[in-house]
Amino acid sequence: MDEVLVVRLTSPPVEGAANSALVKLISKKLGIAKGRIRIVSGEKSRKKILEVEGMNLNDLLDGLSG
Repeated sequence: MDEVLVVRLTSPPVEGAANSALVKLISKKLGIAKGRIRIVSGEKSRKKILEVEGMNLNDLLDGLSG
């Protein structure tokens, strides 16, 4: 993996609140439904790998940088 996105959240890592906040933030930034974003690994870790349905890496990076 060459690309890394650093996100700082204010939600506490309690009962999935931080994970939910992350998915909500990414979905809002990309303009897509939250259901299209899935945490592939790191659900209980600070480092996470996300899968975004229907987007390739270039589309994802363009959406996040804009």
